[in-house]
Formats: sequence, structure tokens, C-alpha cells
Amino acid sequence: MDDETPPRSAEASDHGRCDPGGGGDGSPFQTRAAFLANWDWQSVIRINAGACARGGAQHGFNSESAAACAEVWAARHGQEVTLVAAYDTLREFHKRAPFLFFNGNTFASIGRELSYALFSDLPALRKREVGSATAHYIAGVLDRAVMMQVVESLCAAADLVPGTRVKTLRGSTHGVVLRVLEDGRIVWRTEGGSELIALPESLKSGD
Repeated sequence: MDDETPPRSAEASDHGRCDPGGGGDGSPFQTRAAFLANWDWQSVIRINAGACARGGAQHGFNSESAAACAEVWAARHGQEVTLVAAYDTLREFHKRAPFLFFNGNTFASIGRELSYALFSDLPALRKREVGSATAHYIAGVLDRAVMMQVVESLCAAADLVPGTRVKTLRGSTHGVVLRVLEDGRIVWRTEGGSELIALPESLKSGD
């Protein structure tokens, strides 16, 4: 019952905003809602069947875990939980392996769709990176702390909008954001008049 690496694209509707905070009260991971309510067990089965069809694998159920997984999912998927708990649940079901193949893809796909919905206000590149990080966490490729750090750093970069005063991480150069490119890079002008392009994680809000 081997799994593959998680797929890397999906779309979903808006639900919330990105608010970084290191996992604390201001973190998107502490937002509470019934995040998995839109996915009943039959929809999970359909996602797995589609993954198997694309991967040329047999769609079927693990006789040792499928029935229990279906029962637990039915009881839990509509509950209001924190966002990080929702991701933990998806990772847990990946490990429970209710299907013969593509368990990682199945639950990572749900997590990625959820991420795209919740972080829809991010630029496209950052939104894809958020989806990738959460999918890889669910599939067991990233650990929890790394996933949260990646997502929250991408959220922090979202605060750099035109007109924002910024400085380099060491504070040696100050300036102002001119525009944000489609790929998420920042065009900014230093106090000396130079126009530079930087990755958002290389800058922070200035004084």
C-alpha cells in the first residue's frame, strides 16, 4: 500500500485570510471552523478513485482499516476544530491507510484544496507554496513545525504591499515597496534611489 508524492495543483473557494503569528493566537493555524465538512466519506472515496485512475493503480479498500476509517471520518469531519488540527486529521487518515493505493495523494489533495481556499488572498505563487507545504505535511514529507514555519513566513510576506516601508533583514538598507510582481517578488526603492528586486522573505517591514 505504497503512496506517491502529493499532486501540486487544485482550486477552491475563499474562506479566510492569512494572519501570521508563530502558531499563537494570531496564527491562521488557530482559526476554528468545520474545515473538513465539505468532504464526506463518499467524496474521499471518489478522490482516491480518481488518483488511482490517473496513476494506473487498482482502486480498492484496505480490509484492515477502511471500515473503521469510514466510521471515524463520519463522526469527525463536520466538527469545528483549529486549522492545524484539521491538517493533523488528514495526516492521521493517510497513516491509517484506508485505501490500497494513493492514501497520501488522497488526503493531501483535500488539504491542498483547503489551503487554497483559506489563503486565497495570497499571490498565486505563495498560495501554491502554501498548498504544497500543507500537502507535503499530510503526506509525511514535512514535519509539523517546518510546515507551520513555511506557511507563516509566506503569510508575513503578504504584508509587503506598495507603499510599505521595508528594510533588509539585517537592517542595513531601508526603502519602500513599489510593486509586487506576479511571481511574488518585491520591487522596492532604497533610500539611496536604487530600484531593486528581492524575494519577500529577504525583507521585513521597516520603521
